[in-house]
Formats: sequence, C-alpha cells, structure tokens
Amino acid sequence: MKLSVIIPAAGSSSRMGSAVSKQLLKINGVEVLARTAGAFESTEAVEEIIIVCRDEEREAFERLMKRYDITKFKCFSRGGATRQQSVFGAVSLTSDNCGFIAIHDGARPLISREVIERTAICAEKYGAAAPGVAVKDTIKIINEDRLIEQTPRRDRLVSIQTPQIFSRDKYLLAMEKALRDGKEYTDDCALFEALGEKVYVSEGSYTNIKITTPEDISIAERLTGGK
Repeated sequence: MKLSVIIPAAGSSSRMGSAVSKQLLKINGVEVLARTAGAFESTEAVEEIIIVCRDEEREAFERLMKRYDITKFKCFSRGGATRQQSVFGAVSLTSDNCGFIAIHDGARPLISREVIERTAICAEKYGAAAPGVAVKDTIKIINEDRLIEQTPRRDRLVSIQTPQIFSRDKYLLAMEKALRDGKEYTDDCALFEALGEKVYVSEGSYTNIKITTPEDISIAERLTGGK
C-alpha cells in the first residue's frame, strides 16, 4: 500500500503554558514534531508526509524537516479554524496514487513504527483502522447534575489513538458528506462512521501518549529513557 500521512500540528498549545509551540519542545533533546515525523519517515508504506501548521511556525518546522532528514516530507498545509477544516485542507494536497490516508496527531511523538504498520495492515484489510488500548478505569456516564446514570461495560471500551488510517476514496466521500450536511467532527473515525462505514480497532500502545500539558513532557522523557 501507499500511505499519505497528514500530521495536524496547528494547535495553539495553550495548555502547555509555554510561549513556544509544543511541537518545538524537546523530549530528551529531540523536538516533538521531529520525533513524530521521524516515525513515519522510517515506515516503508509511507509515501509522503504533509504537515498542517500555522504560518508563523512554518519556517521553524521546515528547519526541523531538513535537520532530521525527513525526506518523505512533501509540503505544509495552512491550519483552519477547526481541526476538521485543517485536515480537509491537507487532504486536497495528497497524491492520487496513495490509496490510503493516515491522520496522526503531531503531539503524539512516541508513536512506534510497529503500531503504524499494524494499523496500516488492518486498514488495508478492513478499509479503515485506528489503534486503541483498553480502558483501565471504570467509566461512568453522568447527567447535567453530575449524577451517575450509566456504567458501560469496561470490556467494550477502548481509548482511541492515532494514526487513524482510511481508504482515500472513502474518506473523500466522507468529507463530501460532512460538507454537504454542514457537520463538524473532532474525530476522523466519527466522520468516517457517519458515512455508514466501520473502523477496525487495531492494537495500540499505552506509550503512544499525547503531549498536552508540561507533565506529559516529563512522562515522555521517562518513556524514552530519560530521567
């Protein structure tokens, strides 16, 4: 398969409390975005990498791609007002010869090649796949008064990660439907499901964490061998 990878990296990083984009923060000396892009660079099925970013960060991100020799980097795409708009803009830049599209959070720098490859194999078999891990805690559904209404079975719950990988043709149809219906989705699986399609959940990894707060940097450093 040939895989076109979209990395949304246009977030404001407001919860990091840093003047610097979290994509440029370092985990044991290597920037978050460099780690993320590097994992896809080393994956054989990946044909191209498109990074969604804000205009003011494009120059810094471009330097990273050159410094870490990310040869599969194709181009940047301008971030939109919403995540969906950002991704849709990048999808229009993907190559026709790539049969599948992978969408991966730029702030998940510890993604492994093994998880990428496993998800890609499942996507090729089922048409769409996303990595997930079993939920460890008991989950409760509450009402507006914060009273528990329901306790879902834990063995049926998973925490979904990225990359989420889809047949390009079907994803384009899902995009068209969302635009036609005026719907906004924060999750690409939900967008795909709205088309009536199923998404297979492949085996993810508990180390595939998302960098959101300063504490996550410390956790990532420990996971990658730092103190």
